[in-house]
Amino acid sequence: MSPEEKDLRIQLAACYRIFDHMGWSEMIYNHITVKVPGSDGHFLINPYGLHYTEVTASNLVKVDIAGNIVEESEYPVNPAGMLIHSTIHSVRDDAHCIGHIHSTAGMTVACQQEGLRIDNFYSVLLHNQVAYHDFHGITVDNSEKDELLESLGTKNLLILKSHGLLTCGRTIPEMFFNMVALQRSCEIQVSVDQTGKPVNPVGIDIAERTEELLTLQMKGMGGAAMGDMEFAAMQRLVDKKDDSYRDL
Repeated sequence: MSPEEKDLRIQLAACYRIFDHMGWSEMIYNHITVKVPGSDGHFLINPYGLHYTEVTASNLVKVDIAGNIVEESEYPVNPAGMLIHSTIHSVRDDAHCIGHIHSTAGMTVACQQEGLRIDNFYSVLLHNQVAYHDFHGITVDNSEKDELLESLGTKNLLILKSHGLLTCGRTIPEMFFNMVALQRSCEIQVSVDQTGKPVNPVGIDIAERTEELLTLQMKGMGGAAMGDMEFAAMQRLVDKKDDSYRDL
């Protein structure tokens, strides 16, 4: 195993623990994957049957782009996860990491016809960045692949209608950062809707300045890549709770 793969395994296993800490785990379901560099399309995924708190660097399963397990493992992989992740990994070279969750807030917005509104601090930052994919039932039918890719296009945030949330990133921290933004956007929208009170509108001019404003914000990050500082902080937090995920 290369040093690069060892580092990726530890970081991905940490990501599973972070997702659970954030309340984004769903028993043994959902998935986070990352490409293994220099391995002909291989990527790592969680063992099907384990809770996120049981995922470690050593028990992550390596699969090829067709979903075949390429190294000995005592665990299978989730067919639905394989279809979603292998489809995107096979086409989007920039989507090195993909995360998918069934959070209550995310699913609530995914079930609403209007989708995500740009009327809160987080959602306005995602203006023109969120794609939508129609519901086809459990994602195990190969006929859905082309439509899934068409729905996502070049974007990194996807709301699977009536289903949940999906985000991509060039790195694990970037995928995590995107998921935080999308999930928080949904949480605030759901919370505001529960008040039954009128919502303050956000002007389209503000939404369209998002990229400019984010550029100003990034200047204060000391050159860190998107999501790096946030992910590192959360990894330190889960390390204090249980660092067994590092086992190789």
